Amino acid sequence: MLGLPDDVTALLFDLDGVLTDTAAVHDKAWTSAFDSYLREHAERTGAPFRPFDPVEDYRTFVDGKPRADGVRDFLASRGITLPEGSPDDPGDQAYEDTTVAGLGNRKNADLLRRIASDGVEVYEGSRRYLRAARDAGLRRAVVSSSANTRQVLEVTGLAELVEARVDGVTLRQEGLRGKPAPDSFLAGARALGVDPAHAAVFEDALAGVQAGRAGGFRAVVGVDRVGQADGLREHGATVVVTDLAQLLEGDA
Repeated sequence: MLGLPDDVTALLFDLDGVLTDTAAVHDKAWTSAFDSYLREHAERTGAPFRPFDPVEDYRTFVDGKPRADGVRDFLASRGITLPEGSPDDPGDQAYEDTTVAGLGNRKNADLLRRIASDGVEVYEGSRRYLRAARDAGLRRAVVSSSANTRQVLEVTGLAELVEARVDGVTLRQEGLRGKPAPDSFLAGARALGVDPAHAAVFEDALAGVQAGRAGGFRAVVGVDRVGQADGLREHGATVVVTDLAQLLEGDA
């Protein structure tokens, strides 16, 4: 059904890069936040300034992960360790006071400004697929590491097409590990009342497909928006498409 095994009764969708094109907006916000910190770090330490790579660094260290994990993992790749801080740390901290949480909040504030000014684009193939899944009686949830998932679903009109949401807020409240751990997808399956063996995961991030495989889901659909089909398969995708409409058209 809908390009999936017949025994699949529930669908768990990542948001950024699968349903919406907010991945590009996230990338710009991360680039701005990291480069501003790295530039001052270079000035303070005398180290050469090497900017955040919005393709390789984003894909390797940030994509699909909770915000704090992305900050911590990327800075570790540059040999930088910051104190964790607290969730309400301001994003405009001075260099010497910067924390993991504060730098993440700087990125998020920039992200929200970009969403407010530019809006959020929905992949039309994904909207069609969600509608087809609803009409076929399949259960549907969004599982995202983003703390802004509710706002994005509402502003795009996708909220009416999903029944449950597990997001960055849920992860923090329930103490769940972020992707590549399977916790968030397993929570999504529980929210829909289904066993992972009867659910499919839809992901564009390597960490996300790895989480789907680790959770024992019946199918893991890799959505290749950036030319990483081989990587998606290597990390656990059982099928790879460039757009969810391919599953409707039998082209997967």
